[in-house]
Amino acid sequence: MKKTILTIIVVISAVAFSFAQKYAYVDTDYILKNIPEYNDAQELLDDLSVKWQKEVEGKIAEVEDLYQKFQAEEVLLPEDLRIKRENEIIEKENELNTFKNAKFGREGELFQKRQELVQPIQEKIFNAIEEIAKIKNYAFVFDKGGNLSILYSDPKFDISDDVLDEVGNVMQTVRREDRN
Repeated sequence: MKKTILTIIVVISAVAFSFAQKYAYVDTDYILKNIPEYNDAQELLDDLSVKWQKEVEGKIAEVEDLYQKFQAEEVLLPEDLRIKRENEIIEKENELNTFKNAKFGREGELFQKRQELVQPIQEKIFNAIEEIAKIKNYAFVFDKGGNLSILYSDPKFDISDDVLDEVGNVMQTVRREDRN
């Protein structure tokens, strides 16, 4: 009998404890759109990307032009000149691939620039979320803007504006009344 009563008390306590936990969510897309420093960084990254993409397209056109000329003259070229032109095309393709990796690869300039510009902003946002979660005693804070799928969310649990206000103490953010 005591064992049953003790089990019931433990189960009721566990259920009550689970209902006592507080949850909140943020929309990081919304937060980032309202931080001018992030928008400036994104514009810079977009400009760099477009500039480098144009260079890549120019190099591709150069390789294609060399290849078309080679195909047109291939039957007329002596063996040594044909091999020289093939090697030239291969060298240009290798230069193109090296350039693409240097600019757009995992360790490329665009990735490094993104890390340099965006990561500090993301860290400030994370620190603000952590600070608010501790102050308001949230057990979990979900990100509505990321890959997490939330089918329904009550706006009263959205702390995105609180995070922007907290980040605003450190960075220049859009005022609450001017946000979208």
